[in-house]
Amino acid sequence: MALKSCFQLSSACNTRATVLQTFHHHSPSPNNINLHTFTGSKSDKPSLSFTRRCQKSRLVCKASDAVAQVELVTEANWDELVVRSETPVLVDFWAPWCGPCKVLDPVIAELAKEYAGKITCYKLNTDESPSIPTKFGIRSIPTVLFFKDGEKKESIIGAVSKSTIVAKLEKYIDT
Repeated sequence: MALKSCFQLSSACNTRATVLQTFHHHSPSPNNINLHTFTGSKSDKPSLSFTRRCQKSRLVCKASDAVAQVELVTEANWDELVVRSETPVLVDFWAPWCGPCKVLDPVIAELAKEYAGKITCYKLNTDESPSIPTKFGIRSIPTVLFFKDGEKKESIIGAVSKSTIVAKLEKYIDT
């Protein structure tokens, strides 16, 4: 899962390009990871070397950035992603022409990052998948529905504040 990955980065070293190495939290120690740099050799294979000037690397956990975009859900994958989800699901019903939907979009993305692992957030384009909004009686967008164990639990209609969504969301998170 992308959320279990962190990256070791180093600062830029003159003309050398740093090599990004990924490790998982299951690794015994982040100190065991070596950061190599390309030496800029003219041969076909770049040679790798460890340089003193690049030893000051830093560990950057990108777990929250791994969920930078909220995934789209469609009629084709609705059952798999929403109904059979093991975590509570927040679904944002939207359309590309909807102004208030664009206002709500960064709020949903922020919640997806903050609650990664606790909830799953999806977006459903009502123009491309009209049968699902009809099934749930959605007549205006944006509408946010909360699902737990495959069942609709609650809805919010309109571009509301983050705190309003969080207040409802907190009810469905297992603590």
